[in-house]
Amino acid sequence: MDYLKTAVFGLDDGGQSMLKAALQVGSFKIMAVADKDIKLAESVAGEYGCIAYDDYRQMVMQNQFDCLLVAAGMHHCAEYIRMAMKKKANVLKLAPPARNFEEAAELVALAEQEGVKFAIANPRRFTPSFLDFRNFLQEGGIEQISLVTADCKFGGLPYPLWHTDPKLAGGGVLLRNCYSLIDQIVWNFPAPQQVYSLNTSQTADRQQRLYLTEDTAVVTLKFGENLSGNIVASRTFGPVEEYLKVYSKNMLLTVSDTYFKVSDRLGDGCKLLNYENDVSGCMKALLGNFASSVLSPQENKLVSSGRENLINMAVIDSAYLSARTGMPEEPARIMNMVQAEPVNIWPDRK
Repeated sequence: MDYLKTAVFGLDDGGQSMLKAALQVGSFKIMAVADKDIKLAESVAGEYGCIAYDDYRQMVMQNQFDCLLVAAGMHHCAEYIRMAMKKKANVLKLAPPARNFEEAAELVALAEQEGVKFAIANPRRFTPSFLDFRNFLQEGGIEQISLVTADCKFGGLPYPLWHTDPKLAGGGVLLRNCYSLIDQIVWNFPAPQQVYSLNTSQTADRQQRLYLTEDTAVVTLKFGENLSGNIVASRTFGPVEEYLKVYSKNMLLTVSDTYFKVSDRLGDGCKLLNYENDVSGCMKALLGNFASSVLSPQENKLVSSGRENLINMAVIDSAYLSARTGMPEEPARIMNMVQAEPVNIWPDRK
């Protein structure tokens, strides 16, 4: 098979970014696009020479695809993603994987049952600065790490109104905005044993806060006796910035999309690498990996599988549960609560 017959669910910025990257890779043949806004779908379909739909169910029922690229909200299309998997379509879902851990685990189990791939689009896994950061850690460039922190501020960035509805969105700033940095923490460090979170909404109406997703959160992670972490997130306060810091006895690492800095413990830099923020290039690399893993699975390992991303979802669900109970929660317990296919709690980890 020289190319993958492909359809796209959702044509917001994320969906169109995946669509453009898929064409640049050359392994995808775009057969159809779908969006609730039929005028948008028809405009994009006209540009790419494919069929437009505003009904996800109709698109899946009337066609046979090798791949489905998903950027639409799960409240619109979860049922039709499952339908596509049952028709043997491989699925690449723009992060986050689902609205909650249970929904994500169900999709993972179904994909494995049907023998198709369910992958999550985490572009930062292909960002040069974060790759250099990961290589530095794996090569033992820093020892005796004691603290990992993440700052995620998104003040002023627009977001759709449904992101504020817990039933539709599943969560607020942690799930919708911080997923990528949480993925970096979980990907590069031991899985957190405990998670404690304080979440709030900055709306003036106290009663209304009970029915909105969080726009501000402070999360504490306990990895073990000697390593802890902290995440501060807000989509109310700015300016926009996202970065990780890693502290050891004698060294401080700081990484963002545009730089990787190695400093002494006081923050005085001894090495600074700057990078272009090439979002389209990262998405192209991500789509290339996904296509290769489908076309030649023996030679090409999928970088961000749905099963691997269950760990991220367990950490995030633990944070939401902790915010409700006022107590630390355990991601391993979240993993074991769901009666899906048997789950290896921490795959590829010693």
